Amino acid sequence: MPAETQFLNRAVVFASVLVYWGGVLVQARRVRRRIGKSPNLNPRGTKERLLWAGWMFVIIGWLAQAFLIGRLDVAGFRLVASLSNAIAQVIGLTVVALGYAGTLWCYAAMGDLWRIGIDHSKKVALVSSGPYRFVRHPIYSFQTVMLIGAFWLLPAGFSLALVLAHLICVRIKAADEEAYLLTTLGDEYRHYLASTGRLVPRVLPPATRP
Repeated sequence: MPAETQFLNRAVVFASVLVYWGGVLVQARRVRRRIGKSPNLNPRGTKERLLWAGWMFVIIGWLAQAFLIGRLDVAGFRLVASLSNAIAQVIGLTVVALGYAGTLWCYAAMGDLWRIGIDHSKKVALVSSGPYRFVRHPIYSFQTVMLIGAFWLLPAGFSLALVLAHLICVRIKAADEEAYLLTTLGDEYRHYLASTGRLVPRVLPPATRP
């Protein structure tokens, strides 16, 4: 990969982390100002703390890969090496941009109902507009899309490991959120579960019992 291309790819990956998580902080401050309290930023319980630790690994790795990929990928693990550098770069830039645009779409759909953690003492309303019409956890999906874009820009084993680690975390977190929402929203959420996918839109209609 030419030095100029590699420098740009590293810069884009590094900047994407700052923009994404800076946006999360801005969103948290905006919601806190509107509702007068924290949008559940602090992890509650051992399981959530472990999940936060997993996400911190992903965030730090997302930042660090811009500097470490050359050293960590000594064996030249290039899953997208068959494509030209220019094509891989365009794909990576496009995927990262689409992932962040999708995240902003989620923020707009959730409005002041946006939260990070689960507060079991509070009941929440169901959001089913925007991307939530099709996917129950689109923010997690778009985070994954951005990490996949970073992989296209810096195609190394470490980048792929970050995608997989993130998927493990989001699947656990999504399952916890769904269990909580089933408890608090009951049939309303059960019907919503039947018509949407967890991280990707449902392709086939839900099976019906005879």
